[in-house]
Amino acid sequence: MSAGVSPDDALRGAHCGHVGAATGRSEPATPAQDLLRGVWRENPTLVQLMGLCPTLAVTNSVANCLAMGTATMFVLIGSGFLVSLVRKWVPGEVRISAYVLIIATFVTVADLALAAMAPAVHKALGPFVALIVVNCIILGRAEAFASRNTVGRSVLDATGMGIGFTWVMLVMGSVREVLGNGTWLGIRVFGESFEPWVIMVLPPGGFLTLGSMLLVVGAWKHGQAERAKARVS
Repeated sequence: MSAGVSPDDALRGAHCGHVGAATGRSEPATPAQDLLRGVWRENPTLVQLMGLCPTLAVTNSVANCLAMGTATMFVLIGSGFLVSLVRKWVPGEVRISAYVLIIATFVTVADLALAAMAPAVHKALGPFVALIVVNCIILGRAEAFASRNTVGRSVLDATGMGIGFTWVMLVMGSVREVLGNGTWLGIRVFGESFEPWVIMVLPPGGFLTLGSMLLVVGAWKHGQAERAKARVS
């Protein structure tokens, strides 16, 4: 552990796989860095491997991905804003309970709004909208970032994390729906002769798609590292 960092700070920085917390940062991040961090460099799904339960469960269609991504982003931004706003008045002993209560409030709003505006999608998502309350991405950002930074930075960080989570789900949902149903957002993209790959809309299809994406990202990062070594040498 580095000098000047308390055990509690180190634990909070590592909470839920958080990478690149504010501790140990020599210079403050720019607004663009706060926003773009979660889109790629610290993507919650592909890098931090958080929120995998809804990612694997609901990505069998693009409509489900759009609904889940939008709901998660709403909760991320709302909880990040409120946690950062009240962080100085919440005692450390009850901070997790307070954060869960804040998150649950925004999840309830998202759940009711989705049920009213898109009942078919809400029914297809089943319990996974309500389970956003225990999504590690939400609580992880509240504890490791929003509770330690200003409202503006917290909102930017939450927006970036929400975008990063959503685009990964959309890519997975597109692959699984196109191959598994021959449609994209319900629009047929192949002719009548296309034989759907049924496995892609079943649970194994989620694992295959996510594993393939992680393999591609890992190979790309390995190639980058090798090119960096070659330039240094």
